[in-house]
Amino acid sequence: MSKIAVIMGSKSDLPVMQEAIDILKHFKLEVEVDIVSAHRTPEKLYEFSKNAHKNGISVIIAGAGGAAHLPGMVAAMSPLPVIGVPVKSSNSIDGWDSVLSILQMPGGVPVATVALNGAKNAGILAAQILGSSDPNVQKSIIAYKESMKAKVLEASKELNHR
Repeated sequence: MSKIAVIMGSKSDLPVMQEAIDILKHFKLEVEVDIVSAHRTPEKLYEFSKNAHKNGISVIIAGAGGAAHLPGMVAAMSPLPVIGVPVKSSNSIDGWDSVLSILQMPGGVPVATVALNGAKNAGILAAQILGSSDPNVQKSIIAYKESMKAKVLEASKELNHR
């Protein structure tokens, strides 16, 4: 079974990144979670990035705040799709530094970028990537989207019957 790695630059990113972990578990996908700091553990970053595809990982979700180098550095070294989650951290400039650091990658080193603190969407996107070649995962995505639709229709119905 394919695994999705959810990595982050520090433990303080976990409350944001937990949303990716939770939605991936909702889809019954195997998730590997770790802290990999681009600045404090560059050797670990290198080992993880170079070997993730050899270790059964299919998609990497990387969350980082501040300078947010983690997603881009992973993408530079890994052949896997990388989804960056900009995290509004205590040392960030209202989160914009993280957004721009992840978003503005040079040609040839793509990082899919979700909204500031948008880890849930990163998890859904990772599941959709796997679902493009796994019919069971795709069925789970379809059911999830149908449940969102049903909730909106029910709320609309309640609103119009007041």
